Amino acid sequence: MKKVLMVVMFASVFASCNSTKTNSNSDKSTQTSNSKTLKMNKKETAVAFVQAVTSQDVDKVRALANPDYIQHNPFLPTGLEPFIQLFPMLKENGTKAEAVRVIEDGNFVVLHQLWTGAKPFGADKMVSFDILRFDENGKIAEHWDALQPFVAQTASGRTQVDGATDIVDLDKTEANKSLAKSMVEDILMGKNPNKITDYISAEQYDQHNPAIKDGLNGIVEAVQYLTSQNNMFQYTKIHKVLGEGNFVLTVSEGNWNGTTNVFYDLLRFENGKAVEHWDVIQEIPTENLANDNGMFGF
Repeated sequence: MKKVLMVVMFASVFASCNSTKTNSNSDKSTQTSNSKTLKMNKKETAVAFVQAVTSQDVDKVRALANPDYIQHNPFLPTGLEPFIQLFPMLKENGTKAEAVRVIEDGNFVVLHQLWTGAKPFGADKMVSFDILRFDENGKIAEHWDALQPFVAQTASGRTQVDGATDIVDLDKTEANKSLAKSMVEDILMGKNPNKITDYISAEQYDQHNPAIKDGLNGIVEAVQYLTSQNNMFQYTKIHKVLGEGNFVLTVSEGNWNGTTNVFYDLLRFENGKAVEHWDVIQEIPTENLANDNGMFGF
């Protein structure tokens, strides 16, 4: 985390000392860019935006995002132009992102991503959940995220991003969102922990948290260990539930390791039960913030 702060502080100084040099587009190229943008749906636009950021395509970033772009990553400045001024840092590190899963819910798009060359964010290889909100004009207007270092050796043998990707059961979106919310409330917030088998399949539960094994037994073992260490995580509030078909993402707040954290949990459902889980957990910083928007505020 100190490394992230140092890099962001350096980037901020760099940005303040060097004016951004851009060339204006011709009317023809601008019209072509706008035409292509209008043809993209929200998912395509979200992926294109991230690709434009990592390739430092300033014109495309400006074409896809609102000038008043609101930033909830606590280490990045809010506003589109201040964000663009950090692009030289990404270029220097060769930062790239692969969108493994893309989920759309209304004006929100969720990206489950694997980052490489990501030392500015804390490690060379990182996993993130990014949420982008679109405004009424189809422009990207707001961004939330959480990041965690990629772990090579995991308890289940699965990675933090592999597994199923196909989105099905679109007619069950709202039912699955309701299940995910109730599961967090009953199991993770402790309202009715004995109902765990009502939500999680006893036959299959593919686990992508790097420290937890597959199945219900893996969860029980992890809870027993954390409890023995007096370090069991506590979810205190659900801030957002977003889903499409069989995939649902919950964004929650809670306590762990003596700190306040944001918990992003992605669940895949089959026949009314969760059968696969991915997550990203990030401590919520309180000092040296680049903006005061907070990591929630949906």
